[in-house]
Amino acid sequence: MSKYPENYRLPAEFEPQEATWLSWPANKESCPKTYLRLQDKFGEIASNLARYQRVRICAPASMHMGIKLSIADNEGDLSQVDIYDHATNDVWARDHGPIFIKHNETGKVAITHWKFNAWGGKFPPFDQDALVPEKAAEWLKMERFTSDLVLEGGAIECNGAGVLITTEAVMLDPNRNPGKTKADVEAELKKMFGLKSVFWLNKGIEGDDTGGHVDDMVRWVREDAVLCMVESKENDPNFKILKENRERLNDLRTADGGKVEIIELEMPNAMEVKDWRLERLPASYANFMLANNALLLPTFKQKKKDAIAEEVICDLFPGRELTTYDGKDFIMEGGALHCISMHQPK
Repeated sequence: MSKYPENYRLPAEFEPQEATWLSWPANKESCPKTYLRLQDKFGEIASNLARYQRVRICAPASMHMGIKLSIADNEGDLSQVDIYDHATNDVWARDHGPIFIKHNETGKVAITHWKFNAWGGKFPPFDQDALVPEKAAEWLKMERFTSDLVLEGGAIECNGAGVLITTEAVMLDPNRNPGKTKADVEAELKKMFGLKSVFWLNKGIEGDDTGGHVDDMVRWVREDAVLCMVESKENDPNFKILKENRERLNDLRTADGGKVEIIELEMPNAMEVKDWRLERLPASYANFMLANNALLLPTFKQKKKDAIAEEVICDLFPGRELTTYDGKDFIMEGGALHCISMHQPK
């Protein structure tokens, strides 16, 4: 196979989709206290997604019947669900799943396969997770392009038109890409994704196990607009981080040099859990999921802030049906709706 894709691009999540990929909670050791709760939530989410598009699930064969029953119990359309026999170490399909690219002329979709080492080796083992893109290429009979760079899907946000946003804290992490410079990373991203430019933010929010994924902070909502999370409380640890992000975004431009609209949204109030692995949970409204005609949004039992987030984000995606989920079910384990899903473009 050729080393680099030619004349491909990385589509935006808001473009038409073929399917959503999920990695079913199959490894109790990765989430011992929330394992059963996560099973229930995945059943709800898969059922909801099946109303809009195909749902493609990685899970060991022993769980397939239970998954079908869970989806059926939630009145999900099983004819829209494909379940593949592959156990994963964890549920974060956004990070270990296939990152799809699309040919500019033919519309053919292919898979990019990056190295995955569980966020800099923080949560071993990750051997099964690292195989998912290769398996997906086999199942879908798609061409696969591999890279030696460590990359997770949650670390990048692309507008579908050649501009990608990422963070220094993740992509230049010595536990991920030792010895790689910003120029090295940019060159590889541009060649693999057909990009015109890479825009760098600094680091991520408090409690983020990944060390700074962009999908908790800034999301493209149009080719020329981003949603940016902000924090107004100066004593909050996220205040400086998000303020710097917001200031950097003043320099963000589209591929043709046009200005990008920055839509600000206030972060939820800090969420802390006693005697838990994370002192502070990485709660953010930016971790929403898009499907065809659908918007899935995490909320945090904060009536006023949740309502504002719903209004702002729904306005950005008119015509999409909103479903909200209690974000705490997911952020207890370090992620949310976007983190558990990977979109496959049409």
